Amino acid sequence: MSEKLHGQHAFITGGGSGIGLACARAFAADGARVSIMGRSREKLAGALEELRALGQAEAYPADVSSEAEVQAAIDAANAQAPLTIAVANAGIGGLAPLAVTEDADWQRILQTNLTGTFYTFKHAGKAIALAGGGAMCAISSIAGVRTHRFMHAYCVSKAGVDMLVRNSADELGVSGVRVNSVCPGLVDTEIAQGLFNTDAVHQDYLDCMPIRRTGEPEDIASAVRFLCGPESSWITGVVLSVDGGHHLRRGPNYEPFSRAMFGDDITEGRY
Repeated sequence: MSEKLHGQHAFITGGGSGIGLACARAFAADGARVSIMGRSREKLAGALEELRALGQAEAYPADVSSEAEVQAAIDAANAQAPLTIAVANAGIGGLAPLAVTEDADWQRILQTNLTGTFYTFKHAGKAIALAGGGAMCAISSIAGVRTHRFMHAYCVSKAGVDMLVRNSADELGVSGVRVNSVCPGLVDTEIAQGLFNTDAVHQDYLDCMPIRRTGEPEDIASAVRFLCGPESSWITGVVLSVDGGHHLRRGPNYEPFSRAMFGDDITEGRY
């Protein structure tokens, strides 16, 4: 184990599994104290057992779409030890053609992905500034960089995250708080299993990647660890694509999903 982050305290939303847990592992392996937040108590319990084998760790059940719950979790973690790092990772997906997207689904995706990141930055940013400075990182997506047909709500939420990152970096630099984001491509996580299980979509992703493989959570965690660590002390406001070069080409083709779920007429714009 390294001690590069000894004395640091990292707070990670959606930290019970996938990319969030991989980020927590990366911080803990370098000596940081970690606090994870998530909705699933079961996932948090399993993650906490693993993280405590590496060092000091705590878990806080909370929903990132609730400002009161986010603030309470951050305040509780900060009371244990001053926060110096925060990762806004929690997020959800969703797919529907524009004409049949329900208002409730639009609101739910933006509230979780974009507004949840805002809540995390708002409350963690203040705590980190009062601790003397540190770093925050959002987990965005290639969907914030390239269009994904039939995923407009998700794309808008992630594009909004990246602009929130830039504005936060511009504002909080004076307080010694750096803010960046990582935009993953297709990563092997629970939330992405439908993409792996649909051959046409999985193959289309691979065809759009110069480095032709799908990602692992550790690929993203390594980038987050770098952006939040001392090695990147002069980097802020960066939106970093970690996607095998997928951002150099086009977004994936989700037509097979739309046709299966909504039919040919709606998929082809015949309303």
